[in-house]
Amino acid sequence: MSIIPPYLKPGDTIGITCPAGYMCRPDIQPAMDLLQSWGYRVRVGNTIDAQDYTFAGSDDQRAADLQDMLDDDGINAILFGRGGYGTVRIIDRINFNRFYLKPKWLVGYSDITVLHSHIQTQMHIPTLHAEMCIDLLYGTLDQSALSLQRALTGEKLSYQFAPHPLNRIGQSIGLLVGGNLSLLVSVTGSASELGTYGKILFIEDVDEYLYNIDRMMYTLARAAKLDHLSGLVVGGFTRTKEDETIPFGQTPEEIIADKLKSSGYPVCFGFPAGHQPDNYALKLGMPYRLSAGMDKCTLEEI
Repeated sequence: MSIIPPYLKPGDTIGITCPAGYMCRPDIQPAMDLLQSWGYRVRVGNTIDAQDYTFAGSDDQRAADLQDMLDDDGINAILFGRGGYGTVRIIDRINFNRFYLKPKWLVGYSDITVLHSHIQTQMHIPTLHAEMCIDLLYGTLDQSALSLQRALTGEKLSYQFAPHPLNRIGQSIGLLVGGNLSLLVSVTGSASELGTYGKILFIEDVDEYLYNIDRMMYTLARAAKLDHLSGLVVGGFTRTKEDETIPFGQTPEEIIADKLKSSGYPVCFGFPAGHQPDNYALKLGMPYRLSAGMDKCTLEEI
């Protein structure tokens, strides 16, 4: 049975840290202002403004900052500044013992998928796949940001979205897991490898060559990660790249659907989450009901 982190109430504190790419203080200010307008206090970690080439400080600095926030009982949730690359370099340095005893919501996506997968595999504690500081540069109150606000306060999340021609019709129930496809593939075979048996798997990605999406989907298929799902939800596959001389011949959706021919679970394409303006919050590690119909699709927390 998973331990659900406490939901937030006015006056609670959200910590901001960067376990991967560099981010400066002016770029997190709009997110800080937005969180404060929601009634939260904000504590900024030592990795903001720290820089070691592409990273938000050295591996030691980033690991120490994340460890401090995980262990600090005065911090009720952690919002990550951005993704990029670097979380995998520090994941094995983190001691999650105190976090396991007193979990808190960890909020992010992209490179933060390493944390999502590791925590759900090792501790079965829900985490939040949602916008980060880099997505809140303008302090926006769009629906993606508001879904993050609802998730933090404990509201059950429910989404309806348009059907896709490649969808497989059906209904299923299961714990929602997943995140960025390239990160899920990169941790396969490690202590952070995601378990998918009986789960609803969510995937998204950005800036990938079509052939690499094909290769990554074959990796999941060969690792039996697609064999016993309860369902599959496909988010945005944005800014995909094509060989300039010879077309690959399939869209990202066709590539994914091609690997599912022998399966029978429901599949929904086009869920509004990922590296795109519509990036709705999802509580990973929590039970959801997936319904893929001819006229609409729904994904609702239960």
